[in-house]
Amino acid sequence: MIKKEYHHGNLKEEFLRIAFEFIVEHDIEKLTLKVLSDATGTSRSAIYKHFKSRDALVEKMIEIGFEKFDTLTSPILIDKNVPLVDRFYKSGKCYIEFAKENPNLYRLLFGKKYAHIRQEIMSIKDENCSGFSALRIAIEEGQATGILKKDSAYKQTIIIWSSLHGLSSLIIDGFMDVDELLEEIYEGMFETLLSGVIANKVKILSSLPFGNRLLKPND
Repeated sequence: MIKKEYHHGNLKEEFLRIAFEFIVEHDIEKLTLKVLSDATGTSRSAIYKHFKSRDALVEKMIEIGFEKFDTLTSPILIDKNVPLVDRFYKSGKCYIEFAKENPNLYRLLFGKKYAHIRQEIMSIKDENCSGFSALRIAIEEGQATGILKKDSAYKQTIIIWSSLHGLSSLIIDGFMDVDELLEEIYEGMFETLLSGVIANKVKILSSLPFGNRLLKPND
């Protein structure tokens, strides 16, 4: 039986909506163009008008996924009305929550499987690299104001980012059952990271509950 063409105001957006809804429940590897075809009642040729291949669909999903991630994390890091240390803390928690709430999307964005596609879209050295650039800029701000140690901002960004990625991956891949201890574990990780980059003999403004014991000037 020949399928009828699916008439929709914006078929490309409909395909993407279905694709993102699909990976909420299923691994990205199970997403095929047939899934889109079956869900919309369209022919393959209709899909190919918008995505020349499955990789093209995945590329667009990665692009949109990073936009979603960036919308959550970057505004926190660039809000200079909030103390810098609090921005680091809140954006880190937001990072982990994003991974917990969107495990398959997170694996798509940061996993190795589609690194070749991700690299076509962005590099962490790009100014517009989602989230990473905002974190690096915040670190440079901290160095310029004397809050953070003078060091390679790029290196410090990688250290912090990889710590967040490591904890997030352990959680969503089931290697650690830490739901009850997550707050405590995150605070411990944050204190350890911050103690490694904080400048000596500097008083820092922070509203964090553990800020008083962590951020006292060194003798």
